[in-house]
Amino acid sequence: MAILTISRQVAAFGDEIALATAKKIGYRFVTRTDIEKRIVELGFPAEKLRKYDEKKPGFFASLTKDRDEYFDYLQTAVLETAAGGNVIMIGRGAFIILSDLPNHLAFRFIAPDAIRLERLKREFNWNDKQAQKRIQESDANRLGFHKSFFNYDNTDPALFHLVINTGMLDVDSAATMIAETVKSTITPEKEKAGQKRVDDLLIGQRIVNMLVFDYHININFLRAVIKDRKITLQGVADSTAIVDRAMAIASSELSDYTVESAISVVQDFKAYPR
Repeated sequence: MAILTISRQVAAFGDEIALATAKKIGYRFVTRTDIEKRIVELGFPAEKLRKYDEKKPGFFASLTKDRDEYFDYLQTAVLETAAGGNVIMIGRGAFIILSDLPNHLAFRFIAPDAIRLERLKREFNWNDKQAQKRIQESDANRLGFHKSFFNYDNTDPALFHLVINTGMLDVDSAATMIAETVKSTITPEKEKAGQKRVDDLLIGQRIVNMLVFDYHININFLRAVIKDRKITLQGVADSTAIVDRAMAIASSELSDYTVESAISVVQDFKAYPR
């Protein structure tokens, strides 16, 4: 199993290349709509998606608990999708969430602004001003999203295994390049190690979701890191009693693991405005 993630500029043929690649190598193509649907199924209100989904949250939206809940559900949806293997995912910072999987390949599609402008004008029958506005808004939103949720610059080429300029290549040529990269790079050993790693990440995310959503444990920025049958809980709480309860629940739910705390206790800590 291999996991491919796609980052793209608007009008750089990201969706088209992802779909063509999926058909060429027999992988599932999971669209942004699929991820959005799963986030809602997991429990995030559909009417709040527009505040966070692949855009920088507004000032007050970035300070609410909804922001962290969206992030937990997003990570769960991406990890669940990755666990099935042989998949291509597009957008939503999946390339960062899955960055340390040995069977993961991250691709980014770009194109010169002049070419993107002409593509948008043809597709939507827009004038130059309308097309330029769409490019500027899309680029700013995607940069803001990745900065806000991951503190990454999504335009940094070092974050990707391959950056493809679709102003120079057509859809089929780009899909062929990706297929060859997968074939030459992903080995059975990487597939096995990747499956183990994504399973651990998903267990960690699910224990976070359980503590936050089922038990309403008030630990901010909660994460669960798993390594060698040991779970380390990280985050910020305002009392040791909350930490002790979280540890007890995690130990009970995951009795096969050793659970330890790296949670900081800061009295009177308040992450969100009341």
